[in-house]
Amino acid sequence: MIEPGGDERRSRLGILARLGIVLLILAVGAGGVLLLRATTSREAGPTSTENAAEAIPAADVEPGAVAPATATATARPRPQAVAGEDPLRTWANRLAGPAEIPARALMAYGNAELVLRTEDPGCHLSWATLAGIGRIESDHGRYGGAELRDDGRPSKPIVGVPLDGSPGVRAISDTDGGRFDGDPAVDRAVGPMQFIPSTWHRWAADANLDGRGDPQQIDDAALAAARYLCANDRDLAVPADWWAAVFSYNNSVSYGQKVFGLADAYARATL
Repeated sequence: MIEPGGDERRSRLGILARLGIVLLILAVGAGGVLLLRATTSREAGPTSTENAAEAIPAADVEPGAVAPATATATARPRPQAVAGEDPLRTWANRLAGPAEIPARALMAYGNAELVLRTEDPGCHLSWATLAGIGRIESDHGRYGGAELRDDGRPSKPIVGVPLDGSPGVRAISDTDGGRFDGDPAVDRAVGPMQFIPSTWHRWAADANLDGRGDPQQIDDAALAAARYLCANDRDLAVPADWWAAVFSYNNSVSYGQKVFGLADAYARATL
């Protein structure tokens, strides 16, 4: 989940030395990157489906000390220039088994990386980091028994608990009139990447080019999350920036260590 105002939270890390890491490269296919439209407005942040990832172990790593291994998605050519099979789908189908991630979710994470690679190359976002967050937030769009359909939407909407100030839950008054979360009283996090409606309003992306940004559609949600993580000129190849980005999503050491463990494992499983 994205913490409200979380993209400004870097104080947890202090002034950590910007340590270098070795970038582990998978393979970059030939062809251009399909740039996707996005709509932006206001700010806030995503929030997770509470108990979706309690069993995921936290990596034994000190926050800010190191960034996870990096694997890159294969390039996606422009559709008007290429006929036949989409290389991004081929890449996702090939890695779905080793990574234990649905191919449709991998396509969304990979596509978001490719867009950021052109749009903000200095960020060095890897699909594996998005996958780590997506696993914790919604089990890659499968939370609550949902199935991720080929159109990138879950078979039933993914909506978090009411953020009403109950024990262990933050209080966030309604910001969308129930448009995205169906709750006109308080906000709830929505979609595979668990955006709070007010945060979605600012970071909404139309990654599948259907003319609207939909937090339930995983391509849209993954691209919005990618841009959120890359805010403030972060370079996610730098440990301090990687941890700052993840803490902006959820300001919890345990959460960050879980994302690290997942992202590192995903990258290494596909190298």
